[in-house]
Amino acid sequence: MAELDGLFVGDLVRFRNVFVRSDDPREAISGRDFLQPQTLSALMARFRPQFAAADQRGLASIWVNQYFIRLFPPAISAALLLGQRMPLRIEQLAIIVDAEGLPLAFKLPGGCEPLESPGNPFERFAHLLDDNLQPLIQALCAHSGISAKVLWSNAGNYFEAWLGQLKRRTQQPQLLVEGERLLSTALRPDGSRNPLYAPIRYVEVEHADGRVRPWRQRRLCCIRYLLPDVALCPNCPRLQSPPAE
Repeated sequence: MAELDGLFVGDLVRFRNVFVRSDDPREAISGRDFLQPQTLSALMARFRPQFAAADQRGLASIWVNQYFIRLFPPAISAALLLGQRMPLRIEQLAIIVDAEGLPLAFKLPGGCEPLESPGNPFERFAHLLDDNLQPLIQALCAHSGISAKVLWSNAGNYFEAWLGQLKRRTQQPQLLVEGERLLSTALRPDGSRNPLYAPIRYVEVEHADGRVRPWRQRRLCCIRYLLPDVALCPNCPRLQSPPAE
């Protein structure tokens, strides 16, 4: 999306071509096939072959994080900064993956549509939450046995992290309010639980240098510790204090 080129510069330039036209000549996996157990298994095996015999819940957790890291920056930025909805229904996409089994680009079935004054943040992000994340998370849970809460927590972690990036880079912070509301609203309009609610907390703690600063801590562990020799992340709620910087 050319409108976001000014945002995706420097170390963020890799997000410029995450979304491509359906006629992109590169080989891709159809969205329907992407959700199949055999496809997910093959992709995760390519991602970390050393964990083929390990707990697949931990592997699913770290693999899906790479999906979020790739998808969220342009999708969230377009919704908040440009007021545009991308056609993200996963069954209608085709996903280009790299040699490690990670999403490289998404072939879209059509162009973006303007968001017409959505009444709440769940309407603004329905194309992301309901059309894309929900079926992906459901497929991963069925395949690996991982809890949906863990995967939604992972999604919330990266959603919140990208909002932080946008706050530091935009001159119009008021455009980010709907993203913040998405993470701070406990219930959806229909009364069901918001799976992205409050994924992160900031705790004032004394760090290794003796100074008191806020520690960005997840509310739910990503369970990557289930994998052999994989340490807890620096934001893990299982930690009693932040690791030394």
